[in-house]
Amino acid sequence: MKPTAIRQSLLLALYGSAALAALPTSAGAQTTAPAAEVGNTIQSVNIVGSRRVGNTSATDTPVPVDYIPLTKAAEQGGQFDLAQTLANISPSFNSTRQTGADGADLVDSAALRGLGSDQTLVLVNGKRRHTTALVNLFGARNRGNTGTDMNALPLLAIKDVQVLRDGAAAQYGSDAIAGVINVELKKSLGCESIAGFGEYSKHDGKNWIASAYCGVAVADGVLGITGEYYDRGRSNRAEPDNPRIIGDTKTKNKTVYANGEFPVGPGKLYLTAGAQTRDASSAAWARGGIGSDDIPSRNSAAMYPEGFVPFINGDIDDRFGILGYRTRFGEWAGDFSQTYGYNRMRYTIAHTLNASIANLDLANGGRGISPSQFDAGGFAFRQLTTNADFSRYYGDILGGLNAAFGFEYRAENYKIFAGEPGSYIDADGVGIGGNAGSQGFPGFQPGDAADRNRHSSAAYLDFEADLNARTKLQAALRHERYSDFGSTTTGKLAGSFKATDDVLLRASASTGFRAPSLQQVYFSSTFTDFISGVPMDVVLAPNGGKVANAAGIPQLKEEKSKSYTLGMTWTPSRTVSVTADLYHIDIDGRIVLSGRFDADNYPALGATLQTLGVGQAQFFVNSVDTRTQGLDLTASHRMDIGGGKLATYLAMNFSRTQVTGVHAPSALAGFEDVLLSERERLFIEQGGPRRKATLDFDYTKGKLETDFRIVHYGPQTLGTFSGPPVPNQHYEAKTSADLSFTWSFTDKTKLTVGGTNIFNVHPTAQNPDETDNGFKYESVQFGLNGAAYFARVSHRF
Repeated sequence: MKPTAIRQSLLLALYGSAALAALPTSAGAQTTAPAAEVGNTIQSVNIVGSRRVGNTSATDTPVPVDYIPLTKAAEQGGQFDLAQTLANISPSFNSTRQTGADGADLVDSAALRGLGSDQTLVLVNGKRRHTTALVNLFGARNRGNTGTDMNALPLLAIKDVQVLRDGAAAQYGSDAIAGVINVELKKSLGCESIAGFGEYSKHDGKNWIASAYCGVAVADGVLGITGEYYDRGRSNRAEPDNPRIIGDTKTKNKTVYANGEFPVGPGKLYLTAGAQTRDASSAAWARGGIGSDDIPSRNSAAMYPEGFVPFINGDIDDRFGILGYRTRFGEWAGDFSQTYGYNRMRYTIAHTLNASIANLDLANGGRGISPSQFDAGGFAFRQLTTNADFSRYYGDILGGLNAAFGFEYRAENYKIFAGEPGSYIDADGVGIGGNAGSQGFPGFQPGDAADRNRHSSAAYLDFEADLNARTKLQAALRHERYSDFGSTTTGKLAGSFKATDDVLLRASASTGFRAPSLQQVYFSSTFTDFISGVPMDVVLAPNGGKVANAAGIPQLKEEKSKSYTLGMTWTPSRTVSVTADLYHIDIDGRIVLSGRFDADNYPALGATLQTLGVGQAQFFVNSVDTRTQGLDLTASHRMDIGGGKLATYLAMNFSRTQVTGVHAPSALAGFEDVLLSERERLFIEQGGPRRKATLDFDYTKGKLETDFRIVHYGPQTLGTFSGPPVPNQHYEAKTSADLSFTWSFTDKTKLTVGGTNIFNVHPTAQNPDETDNGFKYESVQFGLNGAAYFARVSHRF
């Protein structure tokens, strides 16, 4: 029998056995969240989506919440970072490492329910976490989006992750259209450490991780400190005759986090402080050597006679902090906090040249030499969030009523730093010989530099009532006002009904919004290209600038959404749990990055641009309406078998996003196909797979634990560079599997060995001339690297 047939038979048998094994569920979507013990006191447990005082169970909320403990993943998992770990557990969470996508290679973007990464709000300990300074411009995922860098948080510092799969802008503000991810950090006594190594079956992409956590008693409270060093090597899947480097970026992360809570006066002081430095390196497109058209336009024979691959090196600095105080005012609980977030990315372009400098040197009698490394500038984003939250539980109203209200003030700053002149100048004159700027990534010019601020204020009301023993109702209303585009009001209504002791029915309806990020409003990038042989500046024009205004691009405003969910849960026993949730999300005025406008595709606008010295221009604009519909299914089952314990877990997501309308500004009316080409439309609709399933079998007997996980991704269709009539890229459905074995030497020491993608599955091959990254397949589904193997040891002190 062929290996493919064996694999298919095995997978079919496993799926069938899972279905028969008492309906395997959610990674805790309906599991009571255990309170964490510190000494003889019990800490409160926050459940995202509910502000009910003392609420400790995800089943108390009328909306779907996945409760995912991460202790096992940190100690035994085959993935060494948070984004990839969650991608293998949460049904609607998706994250794919990009390659050939410039800065997007250095930060893993993550998203829920097939929407963009900036339509998912991330909290840490219930407080808003900042996004990255990067706006994704290339790659198959999250084009035109900003997002949160999940990998800035060390796995060992995390107690659990709660994924609210429901629109929650009325509760938490901007960005919560697709849902909310809340990362709870540890603050428990005791120490533990892990060390791990992994590599791909091709013996590249070597991963090393060393991490330690220690929680110590301080001032009658606990302070937990985590330190992590993570070194991920570069991988390369390019064919032997391909000069490109296609695969994982090279990164070195150094991370430290502290998290604690201490009694002070009548309340508790809490704090979180974290910092990460990341040295990352991404390979750009290759340049040809002697005999190619790249000399002298993009290369110098004296420097790289056989061609070269430039490296986009990113120096990333990420900081996060929370300082807060919880207390009581009679029957009211009060929570006052200040949150700080900062993300900076600075580019150094190495193993490169400025071809215009080399060509000028050659013209002046030199060898044709340019510097081989440039500071290309970069950008930074800072966010300060001040919160005051109040809540009270009324046990004598209805079956119990929790009332909450609060205020939020947020200040943000976005900066673009210009690079050194050599990274962008045209030294030998426009249109003469060598192209301007550092090859691989031209530096930001002084005209791109920015230092922009905005602030917003918000107030909310939140009620959660037990109408009777079986019926719960939740309502929220929030008003936000921004200094740059105005105000918005959102609302949410959700409810649940316990039809039987085993079955819970639930539904929600909400309006939402996402404010345009400062990165989308003010990002500016300028480089020189040749249009019909004539050198012209190509500009990604900032909103409100002279180029955008000349093109009639209006001021960016908020995206508006309407979200509906309808679901049920079934928990016939403590060992079986099943959930199913339908969802429907309409987004109006979605912000997208337009195609390039020029004299060829829009003559009237092209003439206006040329008077400004611009050959081509593209913009961020509110121009697309989308509809996302889907189904989340989760199931889990635990049983004793063969003298051991078997835990079965199944999570599935079916999602479909469609562009329902393209609304061009009046100045661009009639040119909707340029504003949003089929290729860009498919990136929105199918940048992520339309279905995903995870099936996990964990069996423990004595000292040995075996974990076998199947991960299935549905098909995707992406566009091509040439466009119609060239056929689109079609990626067939693919199924991968992970396998690991853990041996417990003692209750405190464990060794895990295993493999990920053990069947060495890759995406469907395409025409590399038509892909976004110039390789035979995009970085879609589970990535493009193939099988990997790992070992890690954990020890508790």
